[in-house]
Amino acid sequence: MSQTISEGDHVLLYLDRRRTYLVKVEKEKSFHTHKGFIQLEELIGKEYGTGITSSMDIEFVALEPTLRNYVFKMLRKTQITYPKDIALIIMFSGIGPGSRVVEAGTGTGALTTALAFYVRPEGCVYSYEIRQEFRETASKNLERANVSGNVKLKNKDVTEGIDEQDVDAVVLDLATPWLVVPHACSALKGSGTIVSFSPTIDQVMKTVEALRENAFVSIETVECLMRRMQVVKGRTRPETLMTGHSGYITFARKTLGKERSEDKHAGKR
Repeated sequence: MSQTISEGDHVLLYLDRRRTYLVKVEKEKSFHTHKGFIQLEELIGKEYGTGITSSMDIEFVALEPTLRNYVFKMLRKTQITYPKDIALIIMFSGIGPGSRVVEAGTGTGALTTALAFYVRPEGCVYSYEIRQEFRETASKNLERANVSGNVKLKNKDVTEGIDEQDVDAVVLDLATPWLVVPHACSALKGSGTIVSFSPTIDQVMKTVEALRENAFVSIETVECLMRRMQVVKGRTRPETLMTGHSGYITFARKTLGKERSEDKHAGKR
C-alpha cells in the first residue's frame, strides 16, 4: 500500500491513546473536534505518520488505519466481536489467503471484516444474516475497510442450511449454534474447522454435544481475557479496568470417518 495519503483515503487522527478519529480525506472538508478543526485536504500528498495542526494549534498525527482501527471505529447496530477473540478465531481456524469461509450472523460486520482481510486476495467470506438493517450497516463497514470485494452477504437463516460446499471453515456467532452444526458438517471439507463464539456456557455445552454427535474431533473451548499495563516509571502496574469475559470460543475439526465421540477415547488412555 502507498505510504502517501490520497484523496478518498482513510486516516486515523491520533491525539492520544483514548482520543483517535477515523476520517476520510476529502477536499474542502474539515473535521471538527474539541481541540479545534482540521483541514483534511492538507493531508493529501503527505506521508502517513505526518503531524497536522488544528485551528487551536494542537497537533494530531495522521496514522494509517489498521484492521483493529476499522473494527473499533465501525458503525454499530450490534455488539462487535473484540479483536482479542478475533485473533484466536483466525489463528485456531487456519484461515488464510484463498480460504473459503461461511460466517453467521453478520451483525455489524466486525468479524466479517477481519475474515475478509485474511482471505484476500482470492478467498471469499459467505456471510449469512437474516436482518436487513444489520446487512446494510455491515455493507457500509466492509466498504470502509476496503474488503467488500471478498464478501458475499446472504439474506438467509443459516439454521435452515448452508448453500456452499467444501469450505475451509464455518464461523458462528449466533444464539443457537448447535442447530447449525449438522449443516456445517455437510458444508466443510475434510479436516475443515468449525468455530463457535458464545457468551454463555449453556450454549457451549449444547454446541459441544452437537459436535460430538456429528463426528467432529479436536473439540476445544477457550476463553480469552485481556489486561492492559499502565507503564509509568516507578509506577508500572496492571490497569484497574480490563476487558474480561466477552465469550467462549469452541473449535473443532471435521472428520470423514464414522461418528466418533472423544469421550469414548478419553477413558482408554
